[in-house]
Amino acid sequence: MSKQLVLMDHDGGVDDYLSVMLLMTMEEVQPIGVVVTPADCYIQPAVSATRKILDLMGRHDVPVAESTVRGINPFPRLYRRDSFIVDHLPILNESETIQTPKVSESGQDFMVRSLQSAPEPVTLLVTGPLTTVASAIDLAPDIESKIKQIVWMGGALNVSGNVERSLEAGGDGSAEWNVYWDPIAAKRIWDTEIAIVLCSLDVTNNVPVTSEFVRRIGKQRRYPLSDLAGQCYALVIPQDYYFWDVLATAYLARPEFYQLREWETIIVTSGVSQGRTKVVSGGRPIQAMEKVDKEGFYEYILQQWKR
Repeated sequence: MSKQLVLMDHDGGVDDYLSVMLLMTMEEVQPIGVVVTPADCYIQPAVSATRKILDLMGRHDVPVAESTVRGINPFPRLYRRDSFIVDHLPILNESETIQTPKVSESGQDFMVRSLQSAPEPVTLLVTGPLTTVASAIDLAPDIESKIKQIVWMGGALNVSGNVERSLEAGGDGSAEWNVYWDPIAAKRIWDTEIAIVLCSLDVTNNVPVTSEFVRRIGKQRRYPLSDLAGQCYALVIPQDYYFWDVLATAYLARPEFYQLREWETIIVTSGVSQGRTKVVSGGRPIQAMEKVDKEGFYEYILQQWKR
């Protein structure tokens, strides 16, 4: 059976780097590149950290591209500074040079070229906002037919959002960050015919990063990937932190862990609900992850990082 082609687009949060690391362990997929979108990060350290992770894993065959898009509602600086911390972790800085290539073109141009040259339709794994994807489609509408599906960590369907800032600004608390950063781009993708598999807060809220999990991965720290994952999760353990992006990523290799449900939805682009993914009869059909085998998921990622 041939491997599924996957192009990843992440936005430089702590769990984005861990998703890169998980994706590269999957025998079921063939990564064709990684795009970094400047949302939940500062872009230079985020690109650098991504390339260093690929170096650590010996994946110099996977190019990295820097997107130049901009969103509407920026992530807090406190979130974004994690990109500097991860880029400076000792395990990622044992070498004086970075071997994994950074392409010279923008992330959105690289996405266009990668999709156009792919021998078959490609799965887009998006763990940040959809802005780079929307920009790529605007640049080259023909690539829509080259996208097999978008697996996206984003949205909150039947639970509250996670954007405290929207509440402070008079919002209703329904927005999720990856939608809120650029709801116009999310709506742009909703207006396409591309199949969407959504990993929303509805499912991620049930899969927290716990002290027990961090201790379990600490017992594997003789393995470089577990050591790196443990250091990253130690950074975020004081927060309410969940397996957002990693949960979405694991779906590519272990879809049997997940139960999907179809919803008809719209993206709210303005007003007090800006950034909401709203369930509306007659809206755009999507598939959303509704349940997950939590213990199976935990065991899977622990095993994958045992190397």
